[in-house]
Amino acid sequence: MKLGFDNDKYLRIQSEHIKERISEFGDKLYLEFGGKLYDDYHASRVLPGFQPDSKMRMLMQLKDDAEIVMVISAEDIEKNKIRGDLGITYDKDVLRLRDIFTEWGFYVSSVVITHFNGQASAVSFRERLERLGLVRVYYHYLIEGYPTNVELIDSDEGFGKNDYVETTRPLVVVTAPGPGSGKMAVCLSQLYNENRRGVKAGYAKFETFPIWNIPLKHPVNVAYEAATADLNDVNMIDHFHLEAYGKTTVNYNRDIEIFPVLNAIFEGIYGESPYKSPTDMGVNMAGFCISDDEVCSEASKQEIIRRYYAALCSLTDGSKDDREINKILLLMKQMKLTTAYRRCTVAAHERKEKGGTAAAAIELSDGTLITSGTSSLLGPSAALILNATKHLAGIDHNLKLIPQNMIEPIQRMKTSMLHGVNPRLHTDEVLVALAVLSQHDDNCKRALDSLPLLDGCQVHATVMLSEVDRKIFKKLGCGLTFDPVKK
Repeated sequence: MKLGFDNDKYLRIQSEHIKERISEFGDKLYLEFGGKLYDDYHASRVLPGFQPDSKMRMLMQLKDDAEIVMVISAEDIEKNKIRGDLGITYDKDVLRLRDIFTEWGFYVSSVVITHFNGQASAVSFRERLERLGLVRVYYHYLIEGYPTNVELIDSDEGFGKNDYVETTRPLVVVTAPGPGSGKMAVCLSQLYNENRRGVKAGYAKFETFPIWNIPLKHPVNVAYEAATADLNDVNMIDHFHLEAYGKTTVNYNRDIEIFPVLNAIFEGIYGESPYKSPTDMGVNMAGFCISDDEVCSEASKQEIIRRYYAALCSLTDGSKDDREINKILLLMKQMKLTTAYRRCTVAAHERKEKGGTAAAAIELSDGTLITSGTSSLLGPSAALILNATKHLAGIDHNLKLIPQNMIEPIQRMKTSMLHGVNPRLHTDEVLVALAVLSQHDDNCKRALDSLPLLDGCQVHATVMLSEVDRKIFKKLGCGLTFDPVKK
């Protein structure tokens, strides 16, 4: 995979910048983490070289000074809101993330349940956490007129009504399973309640996207708009920053729209605001670590199209309407992109037209296109992985890596014993067979050893893939799209 992002530089300068921000305030900094603190796959796709766990590795350098507060909305608990990329509910993800953070050696001090209005499911979740004895749990309540009713917000009946979250370390990282959880409100509530106790606490925001110091219509920033099309986020020039400093920076609409309110809240707490713009609040240094703009631009264009296909498939599944599709189509038009920009998409469609069956294609890192079709033994995804690894390992395409007499018993088990409908092997089954055969077959071993070379490659299929196949391509690091066509 061609790299466009200097991850080592990022780890170094990002932690240094956060330390500087902590020193600007008296006793404590509440750092709101927008986006994913862990497993940030969007960032790793649009900034090749950015590791999904980079933010965690960066925070490791501040571990002794940091504690983590996790935020979840009572409304999301009540609705059983699902984290789309993992397929699990937000309340389950809180437990998952808590375990991950603890395994990394971080101190997870508490969970805050926001938007609390007596929801029974939220009460049950709190009781469950307390029974497990994992963390302390606090309630933050709905405030009528939030965020515009500043007089009520900055009062004993507003932030003063919330539970005070006890923290002990100078850096408090506030994170959540997903957007809309109330992270910012938790930070502001803590500033209010810390101030009442004589503690001079500060606030900053860590939001990777949009990247503030690259152009508004840079493909990396446009890819962020595509990723948040369901939220209708829009990247904008931060006019507050432009007016204050004469410098053009990029932020997104929600932060810009709410900044006057935040300023008023800061003034109510401190007497004056420490910031002149939404950009001032941020601490993100990712823009300084782009080492190859062309590579990141190309990866971002692929991501925009990938998001378009994902939205099409969500519409086909009935999980979303066409508003997200229309938003991404507009972004593609602005970037002068069509689906034909993905060479693997064109190749997959050509293979389907030629063979008359569902097909798939992959563009390798050197630009080589490999295609596959559907057979009685293999689905297009499984066949594609075999074809691609044979090419990478220099193995004759006509050579059968997995003999038919090994595939057929697996098919019989799937249909006769497990009562499956589709006898064709999926990608995971092909890889297991390849791994077994690699113990005594040099060609299979060479093919298996070439799998890491698929990282960063682009894949397209002409049918909607099974969840198993999707996960395999994700684990291999492939950028996957597929047509909104059910088998």
